[in-house]
Amino acid sequence: MGRNWYLLWSGSAVSALGDGLFLAALPLLAATLTQDPKLIAGVSFFGTLPWLLVSLSAGAAADRYDGRRLLLAALWVQCALMAVLAAFHNAHIAFLYGMAFLIGTAETVPRAVGQPLIKATVENHLLERANGRLFASQSTALQFLGPPLGGLLFAVAVPAPFWVNALTFAIAAALVTKMRTSHDKPPVRPKAREGLRWLLNHKALRTITVVSATTNLCIAMTMATLVLFAQQRLGLTNAGFGAFLATLACGGVAGGLFAERLISRYRYTISATVVLIPLMWLGIATVAHDLVTVAVFAVVSSFCTAVWGVATASFRQRTVPTELLGRVSSAQTLITWGVQPVGALLGGLTADWFGLLAPWYVAITLRTVVGVLSLRSLQRTALSTAGGSEHPVPPTGLSAG
Repeated sequence: MGRNWYLLWSGSAVSALGDGLFLAALPLLAATLTQDPKLIAGVSFFGTLPWLLVSLSAGAAADRYDGRRLLLAALWVQCALMAVLAAFHNAHIAFLYGMAFLIGTAETVPRAVGQPLIKATVENHLLERANGRLFASQSTALQFLGPPLGGLLFAVAVPAPFWVNALTFAIAAALVTKMRTSHDKPPVRPKAREGLRWLLNHKALRTITVVSATTNLCIAMTMATLVLFAQQRLGLTNAGFGAFLATLACGGVAGGLFAERLISRYRYTISATVVLIPLMWLGIATVAHDLVTVAVFAVVSSFCTAVWGVATASFRQRTVPTELLGRVSSAQTLITWGVQPVGALLGGLTADWFGLLAPWYVAITLRTVVGVLSLRSLQRTALSTAGGSEHPVPPTGLSAG
């Protein structure tokens, strides 16, 4: 892993820190404008809607244009949008919906170009290591450092986390500027739907996509009103909400660091993650009434999520032809992340009609059914390989991505 990889890794970590600030500050800002679960869930709905609408186009762009330049453009756009949000933070909640949508749209580009850039900067046999380090650093910044800092800054001054977020995007852009990558793209304009067609025709990736999509749908249902869950069930303050989000990161960091070793040594690692995740959600919904208890279940859940993420990302990078990787990755994003606005909408309505715990129980039931049905197929699929083999080997195991 050379200079380009470390610059990409550093830029990703810095921008993830800004995303962590945003993760805590945006729902807190919404909660200052309304306590209606439906309206608060609307922020998640509009923020995730772009994954459904523009993912395929972002993937086609990633396969046609220089990924480094696309990433730079997206980072600067996100920087500008955060500055606008900071300047007009006290506007109507409809303005918040619009900004969430625009920021989410800009985020589809880094997601699309990230997979090809990783593959271009890392040798095949090092993909698990690279993805593991990337997942660990992103979990640390996005969930462990960012949310508590975002909650603290929000408590000090409402626009502060958004200004700092804008700064992180500028720093990330400066790091990516120093990368030197070749622009060797096809002369013919790639068709966006080719990636979706390739994905649907690949049995293993289809199964992975179904499990990941279900997981993301369920996570979106619970996250849509999580700020109210934290305030009303756990009695947390604004700063405490940031700490609550940070508990999710501990397992993610460990999972990213240990994923390579677990996947290569233990055949049923991935199957275990599929079973454990809904069990941990059940613990949160039933017996967790304080931050410490929630943290225990959340750490195990995020550890499993990280292991799945490393395994599926490495498998996808090895399996998909380079010239299709941006489109296939974005097609998978279209499905797995495109369900999030649906989940956010369902979560808000369910919480409004049946109470704040209802989305958790619906999510647990749905994820358990899909997980159990997918186990046999996953056990026959090699999601990654130990030692850098180019060919799949018998199974080893979420990013929900």
